[in-house]
Order: sequence, then structure tokens, then C-alpha cells
Amino acid sequence: MICYASSTDTGGRPYNEDSVDYKKIDEEHLCVVLADGLGGHGGGEIASREAVKLILDGWNGMATPASLCELAQAAHRKILSLQTPVCKMKTTVVILAIEKDRVQWAHAGDSRLYHFIDGKLVFQTRDHSSSQLAVLMGQIKQEEIRFHEDRSNIFRALGQESNFSADAEEQELSLGQHAFLLCTDGFWEYVYENEMETELQVSESPQDWLGRMKCHLEKRADEDNDNNTAAAVWITV
Repeated sequence: MICYASSTDTGGRPYNEDSVDYKKIDEEHLCVVLADGLGGHGGGEIASREAVKLILDGWNGMATPASLCELAQAAHRKILSLQTPVCKMKTTVVILAIEKDRVQWAHAGDSRLYHFIDGKLVFQTRDHSSSQLAVLMGQIKQEEIRFHEDRSNIFRALGQESNFSADAEEQELSLGQHAFLLCTDGFWEYVYENEMETELQVSESPQDWLGRMKCHLEKRADEDNDNNTAAAVWITV
């Protein structure tokens, strides 16, 4: 059984450059795509929307890490074709594809995927950002990314000028309760990982879980906070 919910909000910005959607073939096959248009380049809302649409249209219920990377590459080429000299639109992306008791995911940028088993965080993607590099070099701790001066410096995104590639993985799901959270930086910046766990353990549904996490976000966010978008998927194996 797969349960899904999503939430998106403009935050304190005049318009929303985030996009999220899903495609469900049956009770055992689901694909979720989330994207965050990079506002400093113009056309972010177009880039994120087109990436989500193209990837979902291209998913047919079967996936491998390589095929997800190919879909991300196709979205990258689409965005490049839409760019103009004055609008160099770009976007992050996270893809989660579920096929019975097997999952694949791919991502580029600083939008994240988190995986929880029986209420405990077991995995999160690594951002393609300068602040994540600072973590890998031992200059800061993982939790300090939220406040790092270079956190918004993204070095991998759909629509970039240099060669593009997405990171992808595959996993067979063990017996238990699995929860996946896909979210943009405007969401995870204000919701800490221990809070994701705590709220998951008392939530009755994916929608309930998102609502509880949004309460933390709303308490911390500034008036001009970024767009924030998240999708939650629960799977019982």
C-alpha cells in the first residue's frame, strides 16, 4: 500500500517557482517529482514545471537509476531549449520511483530526499552545493548547512551551461514502515531532521505529517521566506 500527500506554498515571495506532482499507475507503482526553480536566473517557475511534467510523462512504471538519470537529462535538454539570452532558467529536481518493494531515486541541486524506516531517519541525499562541500571537507557540520553563507550556491541544476548529471540510487525495501520526504530548501531549512522524525512517529497519515512539519516552518520562517514545497510517501512492506 502506498500513501501520498504534498504541499506547496509561496511563502513570503510574490510567486511560486516550486513544482511538485505525481503519477500513480496502481497501488504498487508511483512516481513523484519535485523541482525548485532557481529564481536568480528568471523563468524558474517554467523550468520547474516543465521538468516535473516531462519526467512524469516519461515514466512508465518501470525504472532503474540509469533510466531516472536519462529522464533528468531529457528535462535538462528541454530547459536548455527554452532558455533565451535574457532568461537562463534552471531548476533543481528530485525523483522518487516506487515499483512494488523496490525504490529508485535521483536528484540534482539542493532539493532533498529523506528516507525513514519505522520512524527513524536512515538516509538523506547530499546537496550539490558549496555548503555541502564544506561539510565533506570537515569545515562545518551537516546541520550547519542551514546557516552557511554559501548555502544558496548550487553547482548542479537542470539548465546549467556545463555538462549535467544527476545522482541516482536504488534500494529494495526491507520489511517495515517506510516514509519518504521530498522537499525544497525552503522547507528543510526550517524543519530539522529530529523534528521530521518526531512528527512522523505521531502522525496518522502523510498529510498529517506534512501539516505537523509545516507548523515548525511557520514558527521559524521570516516574512520574506522562500517558496516551500514537500511531498510525503508512506509504504508498508
